[in-house]
Amino acid sequence: MNAIVSLRISKDLKESQIDWKIIILFLPIAFFTFFFHEFGHWTFGEILGNDMTLSLNNSTTSNGNFKDASHALWSAIGGPLFTIIQALLFSFVVWKTKSILAYSFVFVAVFSRFYSIVFGGIVLLQDETRIALKLGVNKYLISGIVLAILFSILWKCHKVLKLNLKALGYFVVLGVFATLIVIGLNELIK
Repeated sequence: MNAIVSLRISKDLKESQIDWKIIILFLPIAFFTFFFHEFGHWTFGEILGNDMTLSLNNSTTSNGNFKDASHALWSAIGGPLFTIIQALLFSFVVWKTKSILAYSFVFVAVFSRFYSIVFGGIVLLQDETRIALKLGVNKYLISGIVLAILFSILWKCHKVLKLNLKALGYFVVLGVFATLIVIGLNELIK
């Protein structure tokens, strides 16, 4: 029975274009994605003249206050915007090269925001909710827009590579493990 299950999983992974290289690189891709997202917050804050700090899963002002209230909004926008930029850049690579490695960068960008929004809850600490509240719009609106943009990019890449839903399932499993490791490590080094 175990041999049959093992053969089935091996066949599914091959069909999904997931090999050991993808499995091994998924964790560094997740670290890159989290850091790049936070770099977006940091970049917008610094451009506006704030002294910012940067870590794996957080970016904020050194003294806890932005020079202007609008700077907090722009810094909040920076993270999701950089995540969308990552998805777009790597989607172009997917479209040009049909690379499953580039698809992994797109997938992790999408999954990281989905994970944050769905499992982090629509709370004040979540970027898209903070943006919505600062803009005075429904707290679900910005989350919905960001996820719609990211999912449409992922869906296009998924179609370009002709992946099936099983492949998406395997990528979700890899995404959960990678995200939990990044979050756990971030908690350890705080």
